[in-house]
Amino acid sequence: MLSYVLAGLALGSIYAIAAASLVVTYVSAGVFNFAFGALAYAVARFYYFLHVQHGWAILPAAVVAIGVFGPVLGAALYALLFRHLRLRSSLIKIVATIGLSVALPPLVDLIFGQLSNATAPGLAPQPVRTFRVLGGVVNLDQLITYLALILVLAVGTIVLRYTDIGLRVRALVDSEALTAMSGVSPTRVSLGVWAGSTLLAGLAGVLVAPTSGLTVDGMTSLMAAAFAAVVAARLRNLPAAVATAVVMGVATTVVQRFVAPQSALSAQLVPSIPFLFMLVALLYYAVRGQAGDTATGGALDRAVHIAATGPPGANVLRGKGIRWSSALGPAVALIVVATLPLVLELFWGGVVAGGIALAIALLSYTMVTGEGGMIWLCQTTFAGLGAVLAAELATDAGWSPLLAVLVAAIIVTPVGVVIGILTIRLGNLYVALVTLTFGLLVQNLVFLRDHIYNSGQGVVLLRPEWATDNRVFALFALAVFLVLGVIVLNLRRSTAGLAVTAVRASESGARTMGLSIVPVKVLVSALATFIAAIGGGLLALNYQAALPDSFNPFTGLVWLAVLVTIGSRSITGALVAGVAYGLLPSVFQTYLPSTWAQVPVILFGLGAVMLARNPDGLAAMHARQLRAVRARFGRPDAAPTSADTDAPAMAGEHA
Repeated sequence: MLSYVLAGLALGSIYAIAAASLVVTYVSAGVFNFAFGALAYAVARFYYFLHVQHGWAILPAAVVAIGVFGPVLGAALYALLFRHLRLRSSLIKIVATIGLSVALPPLVDLIFGQLSNATAPGLAPQPVRTFRVLGGVVNLDQLITYLALILVLAVGTIVLRYTDIGLRVRALVDSEALTAMSGVSPTRVSLGVWAGSTLLAGLAGVLVAPTSGLTVDGMTSLMAAAFAAVVAARLRNLPAAVATAVVMGVATTVVQRFVAPQSALSAQLVPSIPFLFMLVALLYYAVRGQAGDTATGGALDRAVHIAATGPPGANVLRGKGIRWSSALGPAVALIVVATLPLVLELFWGGVVAGGIALAIALLSYTMVTGEGGMIWLCQTTFAGLGAVLAAELATDAGWSPLLAVLVAAIIVTPVGVVIGILTIRLGNLYVALVTLTFGLLVQNLVFLRDHIYNSGQGVVLLRPEWATDNRVFALFALAVFLVLGVIVLNLRRSTAGLAVTAVRASESGARTMGLSIVPVKVLVSALATFIAAIGGGLLALNYQAALPDSFNPFTGLVWLAVLVTIGSRSITGALVAGVAYGLLPSVFQTYLPSTWAQVPVILFGLGAVMLARNPDGLAAMHARQLRAVRARFGRPDAAPTSADTDAPAMAGEHA
């Protein structure tokens, strides 16, 4: 038992270092860093590059990678990205850091080369020595991890409490505006905070690599587990985050003492423990009304924030912005997409069909995030549930495939309604974390079950006989997309749509007008979940199997990043994003050298990063450019009418 506890203390120490970094950046910069795992991977990969590939000794490799490269990377990213995020909406903060998490790992692999073996050394010499302590076994890597946590806590406490630097950081946490008025540069302080945070991310990445492997998935799991400790500490309490992380690490390893290592229960339960911690904490705070969004800084900062960003609701989710004056954009997009499967070879027709099916799933983000203003990170999970249920109904019960997809979507819809009701009292960031946690739990407890996962092959779901041809199926999927798009568009024009818009702009204002928040959010949740499940079923029909790996929640983060990059309220934008996401990687893999295969992923991620400077997305940016050209040639757009305000949504318009 003692050996399990010692191993758990090491794991918990790594979680604690990661949690400390996340808390510091959140309380000082107001940014919850979803790119933490990517930063950890980048520094750990550079350490491997120096130590293993170039034969550097451990100490100089660690000093250069963790102590130099990490802070320099953090400072560079602060200059390019993080400094633009402080006053942005929660959606932009989340999506921009998700974009960084998508783009950075393949960019690092492109520079340093992709590893064929994920086994990586830590900070202990190889082979790693082991010691016996009171009947338990501990290795040198674990001892170094203990010392690293003690060092981080000691140095952090001394710096933050007893030095001039710590005083400036605490002042920045209280009020950026007052800090600037006192003669201290908030920019320099923030630069130092992000440099230190990236150093801690790199340290955590190097320490976790020997057990989790030097992979993006391993680092992402580290990040997600650290989220649980941060949430349990209500995002701001550093001692509570560290203590929770250590307890969580011990619980994760001790549980393995009582379950067979190779059993299905172990594979499902052990990875879920951090997320169960997070779920319990979130529900507890929600019941107590302590899970609302917290404003960064003091009263003066909030006044400056209002002056900089306009009144509440005047942000990316409000729905007012540049309008296109015609439906030319959507018409062109639809014609191009409909033509592609007809003119391309059969293989490429299947790729386009998959992109259109994905566009339907992306349309659910348009509904829940673009229309409802709710930052849900579990739409890919609803898509996966729809796919798996449809496959089960069609394969085991012998149902017609299309009927199975429809019924599966209807069955999944109440799950989304429950999520919507449970998250009504939560702030935007907490909603994002709750839905991500839900997706991770479903991934571990449902999708990884043997009869569903089936060694990665999933559950078979054959197409109807008339849709076996890729071209026919692509056109059918496009027809389904159009039907669902018209439903979303008509909702915008309806009385219920006006209520949704009012709630999205300001919940308190909507209540003042006598609107009930619960029915509005239930409507949005139900429709978004139904659309996601339909999209998942069509994705399964396209691949002729419900593949659980295709519906990983972290894959859903990429989906959201791609969609919001184009425009979160754009119906046609969802179609363009889905086709581009499906088509571009295949084009690169087929016609370009293998080293370029990850370039589309990098571009998708960088597009989301650019939201920090252009929060409206690419569609609105091009719309502004079009209006500028028209105005230059003496043809300014007329004031938009009520009919005009809805048509642009199909044209890729994004507020």
